[in-house]
Amino acid sequence: MTTSHEELILISGASTGMGAATARELARRGYHVLAGVRREADADALRAPNLEPVLLDITDPAQIEAVAGRITADPARRPLRAVINNAGIAINAPVELLSMAQWREQFEVNFFGHVAVTKAVLPALHAAGGRVVNISSIGGKVALPTYGAYAGAKFAMEAMSDALRRELAPHGVQVVVVEPGGVRTEMAGHAVERADDIIAGLSPVERGRYEGLLRAIVSHATAFTKAGRPAEAAGRVIADAATVRRPRTRYTIGRDAAVLTRLSRLLPDRVLDRLLAADLRSHFPKEQPATVAG
Repeated sequence: MTTSHEELILISGASTGMGAATARELARRGYHVLAGVRREADADALRAPNLEPVLLDITDPAQIEAVAGRITADPARRPLRAVINNAGIAINAPVELLSMAQWREQFEVNFFGHVAVTKAVLPALHAAGGRVVNISSIGGKVALPTYGAYAGAKFAMEAMSDALRRELAPHGVQVVVVEPGGVRTEMAGHAVERADDIIAGLSPVERGRYEGLLRAIVSHATAFTKAGRPAEAAGRVIADAATVRRPRTRYTIGRDAAVLTRLSRLLPDRVLDRLLAADLRSHFPKEQPATVAG
């Protein structure tokens, strides 16, 4: 039987994947979880004891304000133990092909939205001596081809987290970063759909330049995800990061994340480029030339 901790935890992006798994794990441990979802249908599927879905599109200031108000006006006056900034999207394409609207969308969801949520709940975290848990990625340390926008937002999340940790430490609020590698979620399937849409819109010149790379990245991401950790295992790591008494500043999920983050610190850029290019070449379609730098 779980023990009630009489504390709130807010998590964004809880409809599926790691977010849903983390929300369920925290509820199982006895925390009252405010699970951010974007649709009522997702809320209905998630609702359970200790698990209260809340509408939270992190790019919508009104919804952010409403969730912050829900925390402040909690009928049981429970403190906010942690906010887990997990929502995210991935639109992978070469820098040349991504429209400025797609660049801005990726940063709005994967970075600016998390900053907005964090700022909105910081008064409650100060009052409780709570914690900010930012879900980054191996992409916050190493940027593969076509990951410029996604990795750019994750690099920004890493930098913001470092600054925030140093700002809040003297005031008793902790900041933790979680860097997942491959995790078995629905994101790979969405990446395939988006890549097909991008390829369909290419000009003949762009198709000759980038189609092989796009298809290789989809193949690579699919294999990477399939070999990854289950969402439930990732959820346990994130739940620990949010609740252990003395957390580390960073957690990785999966051996791939641990190895690549170390390599990114140790290897010269050109050597790392060649290693990543060699790995990616194995995923190129047989009829396409493997034109990857390295």
